[in-house]
Amino acid sequence: MSASARPGWMEKPRPLTQAAKALALAAVVLLVCVPFLVIVSTSLASTREVVDNGGWVLWPSEPTLDAYRDIFDGGIVTHALGVSAGVTIVGTLLSLACTVTLAYALSRPGVFGGKPVLLLVLFTFLFPPGMIPSFLLVKELGLLDSYASLVLPVLVNVFNLVVLRGFFQSVPEELYEAARLDGAGDWRVLVSVVLPLSKAALAVVGLFYAVAYWNSWFYASLYLESDHWPLQQVLRTYVVSGAGLTDATTGEATVTAPQTVQMAVLVIATVPILLVYPFLQKYFTKGVLTGAIKS
Repeated sequence: MSASARPGWMEKPRPLTQAAKALALAAVVLLVCVPFLVIVSTSLASTREVVDNGGWVLWPSEPTLDAYRDIFDGGIVTHALGVSAGVTIVGTLLSLACTVTLAYALSRPGVFGGKPVLLLVLFTFLFPPGMIPSFLLVKELGLLDSYASLVLPVLVNVFNLVVLRGFFQSVPEELYEAARLDGAGDWRVLVSVVLPLSKAALAVVGLFYAVAYWNSWFYASLYLESDHWPLQQVLRTYVVSGAGLTDATTGEATVTAPQTVQMAVLVIATVPILLVYPFLQKYFTKGVLTGAIKS
């Protein structure tokens, strides 16, 4: 096809258009990276340097880890970090197990009660319960001030369920039939046939669950006492509300509240999930789009 016969969308962009795109991309990158750089730099700066620069430091002249030493000196942040890690790991594994089994059951044709259960699940997505009914239910179940209250009420996410259900439906029916002819039952088919083909979808859904559990703070503020708070609730109370940190066991103040320590808490709360994304980035498009085709 000659250059003159090509449609407009196939033509090579003009230099001015390419320059405009490059400037727009650079602006977006700066808007994303500069605030994070300021947070990290402020957490590494000395208190005097932070005060001299009005509370924020773009590049510390004498980096120091004093703020991180204060945080990991056995105070409430260390305890909250362990709580968040435990809730995230246990909650993600339980949510994946329940979502996979329910999605597989709802993806198979002819399952008794499959359509009513699917409609019931979708109903909860369209009409979620309010805060007061949820609190009363957790209270009646005896889950107040228990870490189970951070997991059980949000054990299955409807969006993740629909994604996995669609992915399981996209598996060729011939594979199911071949496994049946070999004498495999439902559990054997799920474990040996379906799950090995669903690594992309499982990685994406698992990351969605992990991020949700790691960033959850609202339920902790409703159901848990302050000595059981996860990291995000401590972060909200300490950074947003300006409260000081206290030891998780004695209740005594462990540090003052300089800007450096606040930013260090923010870095600690952000970096773990940030480090996971590059390893799962390649699964995003394949996992989500494939799961949404036949949902």
